[in-house]
Amino acid sequence: MSVSKPFLVDVIGFNPVERSMLTSIFALAARRDPGFVQHDPATGGSADMYLVDTDNPESLAEFHALGKRPDLRAVLIGTAQPRPGTIVLARPLQWARLLQALEDTAAELDPDLMLGESVERRSEEYAVALGRSLPGASISGAGAVLPVSPESARKRALGDTVLVVDDNATVRLFMKAKLAPFGFEVDYAETGEEAVALTGSREYACVFLDVVLPGIDGYQVCKMIKSNKQAIKKTAVVMLTSRNSPFDKLRGSLAGCDEYLTKPLDEDRLLEVIAKFLPSGRKRDHRQRNR
Repeated sequence: MSVSKPFLVDVIGFNPVERSMLTSIFALAARRDPGFVQHDPATGGSADMYLVDTDNPESLAEFHALGKRPDLRAVLIGTAQPRPGTIVLARPLQWARLLQALEDTAAELDPDLMLGESVERRSEEYAVALGRSLPGASISGAGAVLPVSPESARKRALGDTVLVVDDNATVRLFMKAKLAPFGFEVDYAETGEEAVALTGSREYACVFLDVVLPGIDGYQVCKMIKSNKQAIKKTAVVMLTSRNSPFDKLRGSLAGCDEYLTKPLDEDRLLEVIAKFLPSGRKRDHRQRNR
């Protein structure tokens, strides 16, 4: 499959907190097809599109100075009135909406990019949000050790592999839909025993782990993963469960999990966690903690 050349996005304005969030968003956006990379003006050349903080007068003035370009495309964040060729999003910044806005803007630049989710995928996500199972939904090979292609081996060597552990086929489909656009290698397991076997034979950047599983539960699986000294440094465990009481979250923390997400999943929070536990994100967090 051919990969499109990434679009360069010039970021104008934004406060330090939003800049930090945008760094994580672009870490994921660069992995998509088409990808989106933050433009560095020091490298020369011009950006393909702009991301502009319109609540900042200086940023808005800088953007207006570019307005003579006939092919100007931008995503505006704030309260500015729309202008031709722009999409306006209100604050606060939301991952999913921003990624979709970048894709919609890319489609204006290149009409051959037929972007957007299928009706089937939307129905899958809707079913997950309601806590329902789709009839016949499955991902073949869950928990199976399959042959690894050269491309898969390369991604695994880079730490680009995650494991989804859930006995609910609809949840596995939801996670597949959310992880697929970013080019991760994804393995699946339906039981705690399968998860322990996979984590014992393969290295994962992140394990998304349900609590209620056939056989041993997610808390026990988490403890087993974290008992491996190498896994403590390289593998993040994210509990992904409908159990949301303070006691359940405490149990997850005591088991050693790095994050605790509850169903139905908030997509912005899910994407934030995915970016955080990318190998590059883990290195960035480590540098910040050791300053």
